[in-house]
Amino acid sequence: MPTLYDCLIIGGGPAGLSAAIYASRGKLNTVVFERSKIGGQAAITDDIENYPGSVEEATGPKIVKRMREQAESFGTCFVMEEVKKVELSEKIKKVITTKGCYEGKTVIIATGAEHMKLNVPGEEEFIGKGVSYCATCDADFFTDLDVVVVGGGDSAVQEALYLTKFAKNVTIIHRRDKLRANKCLQDKAFKNPKIKFLWDSIVERIEGDGIVEKIIVRNVKTGELKEVKTDGVFIFIGMKPSTEIFKGLIEMDERGYILTDENMRTNIEGVFAAGDCRAKLLRQIVTAAADGAIAAVAAERYIEELEC
Repeated sequence: MPTLYDCLIIGGGPAGLSAAIYASRGKLNTVVFERSKIGGQAAITDDIENYPGSVEEATGPKIVKRMREQAESFGTCFVMEEVKKVELSEKIKKVITTKGCYEGKTVIIATGAEHMKLNVPGEEEFIGKGVSYCATCDADFFTDLDVVVVGGGDSAVQEALYLTKFAKNVTIIHRRDKLRANKCLQDKAFKNPKIKFLWDSIVERIEGDGIVEKIIVRNVKTGELKEVKTDGVFIFIGMKPSTEIFKGLIEMDERGYILTDENMRTNIEGVFAAGDCRAKLLRQIVTAAADGAIAAVAAERYIEELEC
């Protein structure tokens, strides 16, 4: 492995993989750091119907496997180590992992974001089998079925409204007695005949035989437990960007998402961000891949200018 890389990519999801393909194909010595599993959120998504050009029965694991193979075919090196610290202010950037220090001319941050979870029994067991964190990805699988949406903010109500295009009924479960979403979204939800509400309630557990069949909810005021039959549980209680180690180093918005320009450049020269970790409208595999491609090309041009 080279002592000085052209491109250090932190994160092995679709954004990082796309960046690796473009960077390596552009003859940049490239390394991708991933702490757990290549593919990120996509690696645990069973069916992907909205990725342009997907083959029949496309799955997240299949798509990210192909992405990794492409990156490796162009020379990308993959390092399965957790990044603990970065040093970005100098011309040569440093990425410090649990096992060593790597130096590079550019850094692409593609650490993604995590859906906040309920952390209740059955949630992990039924991911991809009725539990979802993305209506845009999975709504079609619940056509003419009953689903519940957990949450009361803008995302929860937006996704509930989207789900009404497919599902027979949508029940919004919220721990309070009123929504937190903006007034316009609330009005639309209250007027939609397919949407019902279960107030002052939280999900205690998710149950089923192989797939989701019901949930147990508890009223936070009375303590009463109630069984709700459902075919799907969509959880929208917030997302958390995986950007903790960059705080104080890179400009972020109030929620911790990295701010970039249209070329994925951060406020630090030679440092780029791509995918779900950056402030953006839509977080999908297709947008992550696009971000990664742009970041890699921008990194390549930065290096060219640096060496002129």
